[in-house]
Amino acid sequence: MSNKRDLKKDLNYVFGDIIDAALVWQIANPKEDATKSEAIIDESINSFDALIAETNKRKVENPKAHFSGIRHSFETKATELVAKINSL
Repeated sequence: MSNKRDLKKDLNYVFGDIIDAALVWQIANPKEDATKSEAIIDESINSFDALIAETNKRKVENPKAHFSGIRHSFETKATELVAKINSL
């Protein structure tokens, strides 16, 4: 199992890349409506904040299960956001 620091780095890198992809789409398509891509950016930021808050919890009964759940939620949300970007 990776440590908390690596999980935080993964969260930062992946959600940062998703936000970058949405911004690149906005730049590449200036005549398109940017509300969908901005909604993806907002959702990315909210998901990042929620997952970081879960990662920072100190008192958990089963740390291994806790971080496994965070990792699963992270992968699910990231996949969902990438699919939304691809559908733009």
